[in-house]
Amino acid sequence: MMNIFVSIAILSLIIWLYLLLFRGEFWFSNQRINPNLKPLNHYPSVCAVIPARNEADVLPISLKSLLVQDYPGNFSIILVDDQSSDGTGNIAQEVAQNCQQSARLTVISGQPLAPGWSGKLWAMEQGICQARQQENKPDYFLLTDADIEHHSSNLRELITKAEEENLALTSLMVWLRCQSFWERFLIPAFVFFFEKLYPFSWVNNPRHKMAAAAGGCILIRRDILEEIGGIEVVRKALIDDCSLAAAVKAKLQENTKNPSQGIWLGLSEKTRSLRPYDSLDSIWNMVARTAYTQLYYSPFLLLGTLLGMILVYLVAPLSLMLGLLMGNQLIAIMGGITWLMMAISYMPTLKLYRCSPLWGFSLPIIGLLYSLMTLDSAWRHWRGKGGGWKGRVYSINN
Repeated sequence: MMNIFVSIAILSLIIWLYLLLFRGEFWFSNQRINPNLKPLNHYPSVCAVIPARNEADVLPISLKSLLVQDYPGNFSIILVDDQSSDGTGNIAQEVAQNCQQSARLTVISGQPLAPGWSGKLWAMEQGICQARQQENKPDYFLLTDADIEHHSSNLRELITKAEEENLALTSLMVWLRCQSFWERFLIPAFVFFFEKLYPFSWVNNPRHKMAAAAGGCILIRRDILEEIGGIEVVRKALIDDCSLAAAVKAKLQENTKNPSQGIWLGLSEKTRSLRPYDSLDSIWNMVARTAYTQLYYSPFLLLGTLLGMILVYLVAPLSLMLGLLMGNQLIAIMGGITWLMMAISYMPTLKLYRCSPLWGFSLPIIGLLYSLMTLDSAWRHWRGKGGGWKGRVYSINN
């Protein structure tokens, strides 16, 4: 029996050595846009598309941040009021008037949800169709959420990055709100787990198949979007951002004439989400909405994920405690070293979110909570209550 405990502790240690040394340096959290990029000679036209359902409370901040961008090129905004009941459309127009930017904003009333679409993507599709009807079609679309506060230079930096590096899709994982206890406890880990699942350096490598994006802020070339078949190609996706990035990268890798063109995903400290997650329940629902979708609704992948989470995050502290209780120094030392490696890997993300490095030692408990959220996500799917957006609930059969 003791040999089994030793073997499991060794396996957990080997896994963390692999993660730290060979998983695309995900834990460095160092993929950022250089704000000192040289100005462009010409700035292409951009249209921002914002799906908005009952967002009246955040628009005075988020929409204003887009209206006052310091972007030198032609920039327009289309907000799709997706059957809101809180006056979202009227508030949006008032914000534009107060900024003296009414000409920049177009508000359209969203149509009832079409069969085979998720709500957010259906709203985005309507906004994109509206933009295509403009006399001068935009060169780029900025797909963003209604709860994102954009730094004043965000669009200019995104476009400069995209143009200088010949990027088809450029995306930012915006800085998520981290104020309440539960936000400090779980939100940095959400980003950490996302980076581990989709190492940004692999995403940003044109020759690597890994693809991902963060839905709060995606800049995509119009011609590329049309080439992959538009938003419609991911119309049923609940993890629409990563699905869109995968479709774009797959299309780019088919084009052997221009192998240098790629996608890019990075972190931002200046562009932020306004969405609060003050309670465990709110974070739980955010994760459970799509966690099982990420596993392709596979019970086998679910079982493998849960066993993997136990092996990666729980074995180390359990080995340390078991080794101390049983007087086995080898198990205790391996458990302690693995736990320390885990905490060290979490430090760059904690620094990004201005949290104490001591939070790093809480990863085992956090991993357990996220495992339970994933299990709950599967349970919701099995009961026909899958992911949703703004009060709408979807199942895989939508």
